[in-house]
Amino acid sequence: MSYTAYFSAEIGFSASVPTYSGGLGILAGDHLKAAADASLPLVAITLLYRRGYFRQHISHEGWQQESYPTFVPEPMLEKLPETVSLTLRGRKVTLGIYRTHLTGHGGGRVPILFLDADQPGNADEDRGLTHALYGGDNGLRILQEAILGFGGVQAVQAVYKDIRNYHLNEGHCSFVPLCLLNAGKSVEEIRKSCHFTTHTPVPAGHDVFDYGLAEASLGALLPAHIRALAGQNALSMSELALSLCGSANGVSRLHGEVARGMFPGRDIGHITNGVHHLTWVSKPFARLFDRELPGWRSEPAGLARACELSDAGVQDAHLQAKRKLLQYANAESHQGFDESIFTIGFARRAASYKRAMLLLTDIERLKKICRGKVQFIFAGKAHPKDEAGHRLIQGLQQAGLRLGDEVRLAYLNNYTMLTGALITAGVDVWLNTPIRPHEASGTSGMKATLNGVPSASISDGWWAEAVDHGRNGWTIGDPSRTDDASDADALYTLLEEKIIPTYYQERGAWTQIMKRAIATGAQFTAARMVDEYAKNYYKVEAKKL
Repeated sequence: MSYTAYFSAEIGFSASVPTYSGGLGILAGDHLKAAADASLPLVAITLLYRRGYFRQHISHEGWQQESYPTFVPEPMLEKLPETVSLTLRGRKVTLGIYRTHLTGHGGGRVPILFLDADQPGNADEDRGLTHALYGGDNGLRILQEAILGFGGVQAVQAVYKDIRNYHLNEGHCSFVPLCLLNAGKSVEEIRKSCHFTTHTPVPAGHDVFDYGLAEASLGALLPAHIRALAGQNALSMSELALSLCGSANGVSRLHGEVARGMFPGRDIGHITNGVHHLTWVSKPFARLFDRELPGWRSEPAGLARACELSDAGVQDAHLQAKRKLLQYANAESHQGFDESIFTIGFARRAASYKRAMLLLTDIERLKKICRGKVQFIFAGKAHPKDEAGHRLIQGLQQAGLRLGDEVRLAYLNNYTMLTGALITAGVDVWLNTPIRPHEASGTSGMKATLNGVPSASISDGWWAEAVDHGRNGWTIGDPSRTDDASDADALYTLLEEKIIPTYYQERGAWTQIMKRAIATGAQFTAARMVDEYAKNYYKVEAKKL
C-alpha cells in the first residue's frame, strides 16, 4: 500500500495524550480521524512530548501558573523496535518510535508515529529535546523541527516502506523535503510528492531562524545552497516549504488570499478547515440526530437537513448539554451559573489578537445590557512566555470579580479537549472577536455550530464564508474595517438589540437559528475537508465512511 505521510508538530486526538497545545493540533487530530473514517492510506508523524504542553493553574489573583506532569506513553502507545538517528550539534541523536492507531467509523485505521529523543545512549542534554511542546527558545525549536523533518522521514520510511506523498502541516515540518533532497531526490520529484498547508496569517507566526544558529545546530544537514531555498538573510521555514513543495494551501478562503499576499508569486490555494463531527457533536445531539437524521454518522453532509429536526428535540438536546457544562463550571468556579440565563462562551488560546477583552471595553455598558440576563464562560491557555497573554487572563479574572453577581463571568482552569467539548456544546452563543484577518480559520466555532450553538463573530476565517447574518448567527461590526472602539460598540448593540431579545422573547425564532447553525456546520466537517485534500493534493479517492 502507498501512503501519504502527514507531518505535524502537534496532534490532538485524545485529552489523555498531551501532544497538542491548541487549534493546530486539534485540527491535525480531526484530519486524521476523518481520514480513518474514509479509509485513506495516511500515516502521521509527530513528536512524543513526555512533559506535554503544560497544565494550567490560575491563581485567585488571575495569574496563570504552569506545571509539567510527566506523560508515561506505555501502554497507551506501542513502542516499536525500530530506531533512527541524526546528527545535531555535532552529536548523534537516536530517536525511539512509538505508535498508536486511530480507528474510523467504517473500520479504517490511520497510524500515528511519535519520535522520542529520550533514549539511553543519548547525551543528557539531547534526551530532553522532545520533552516539551513549544517549551523553549529558537535553539530548541530548530532542533525539534529537525527531529520532526529529518528524523520523521527516516522513521516513516523505516516502518512503512512505500510512501507516495508528504503533507506538511505548517512550517514546523519544512525539513521534510530538505531530507528528501539530501537523500538524492531531484527538486522535480520532491515537488511532485510534497504538499504544504500554512495556518498562519501573520508574519510573527512563521518560524525564522538565524543562519548561524541553523548551521551550528544542523551542520551538514543544510545544503550549500540553503539560502536560495529558504531566504538570503535568515532561514524561513515557510519559504523553504514553498520552494520545495509543488502545492500549498491556506485554511479558509480569506486566509488563502492573505497567504498569497504574504508570499507574492507563490501558488497558494485554500481548503477551509473542518471538524470531526463524531468527536465534537455532544451526546444529547448525537442521540437526537440518530433518531431524526439517521445516517448522519456515516454521511455528515446529511446534517444540512437540520431544519427538519423537531423544535422540542433541539431545545431538549441543548438544555442537556448546557446543564452538563454549567455543572462543571459551577464546580470549578463556584459562580452559581443558572441554566435559565443566556450563556456566552469564549474559549481559545489567550493571544492578544483574539481580543478576549473586547467584550469588557465598557464595563458599565456591559452591566446595563447584561445584568440578570447574560453570563459568560471563558477559557484558554497563554503560552508560558507570552506575558501579554498572562495579563489578558488576569484582566478577565479581575473583570469577573468587578462584575460580581450582577453579571457572572468565570475563567475556567486548564482548557483541554474535554473542556472544549463541554463549552462548545453547552453555551448559547459562541463569541469570536479577532483582529481581522488574523484568524486563519476558527474551528471552535464550527464545533459549536454542529451543536446548534450560533456564533457572534467578526467576519474572519471560516465565518466570512459561513455567516448568514441574523439567520444562522451574527457578524460583529463592519467586515471592511477592524478597530476596537467600533467593534466593541457593534458587539454591545448587537447583544442589546438583536441577540438577547431574540433569545428571551422569540424562542421559536431562536430555535430556527439553532437549526440553521447545524445545517451550516454540515458544510464544515473534516469529512468534507479530507475529501478535498484527497482529490486535490493526495490524488486518491476517499471512500464513504
